[in-house]
Order: sequence, then structure tokens, then C-alpha cells
Amino acid sequence: MEDSRRPNDDSSTADAALDFVRFCHRRRRVGWPELYDEMCHVARRGLYHGWGFGELAEHGIAFGLAEMPRLARLVGDVSRQDAERRGRILVAVLAPVKVIPNGAEEAPEEAPEEVRRLGAFAGVGR
Repeated sequence: MEDSRRPNDDSSTADAALDFVRFCHRRRRVGWPELYDEMCHVARRGLYHGWGFGELAEHGIAFGLAEMPRLARLVGDVSRQDAERRGRILVAVLAPVKVIPNGAEEAPEEAPEEVRRLGAFAGVGR
């Protein structure tokens, strides 16, 4: 009888491993080796799908010394992906906008454009 918790192929193992690292990285946005402590904490408490160290090992995440280089690469991949995603979002959010206070026809000219842009980002009309 096959264990339904065990992945069927290498791609699902890799996906589960990346998803676990993403989960831990979302909880604590740090890099290697600080994220290792968070991953151990999550595993010890079973915070990710109820999986402890044994279940994580079945899904490609092991915490031994021999597995450290692979784990560090996964953390690096997730950190880079997150930085790229956050960069794209930030560019979209900080696009120049004209801020017009409630009831005014034109944006006030006394504030520099950077301040007006920041006001738009924070939802403040000046």
C-alpha cells in the first residue's frame, strides 16, 4: 500500500521543497543561514501542513550537514524570486500619479513631485 503523503515523482518533491522554503521565507524575510533557524522552528512545530522533520525529508527537505548546500541553494532561489517579484510590484506602485485633494481642480504645486507621489502611495491627498 502506497503512502498518500509521499510524492510520486521528483518534480512534486522539488515543488514541495520550494513551497516549504517559500512558506518559511514569508514568515521571516531573511536569507541563509538565518532562514535555516526558521525552517527548523517550522519543522519542529509542524507548522507547514502538519509536517515534521520526517515528513519534510520524504518531500525533499533534510536538515543534515550533507544536505546544507542544497538547502542553501533553495533558499537563494526563493530569495531571488521574491526580490524580483517585489521589485516589479514596487515599480508599479511608485509610478508617477497626479494627486488632487478632495474638491480641488488641480494638484497643489507647492509640494515637490516626490512628496505628491509619496502622498498618493500612502493614500494622502495634499
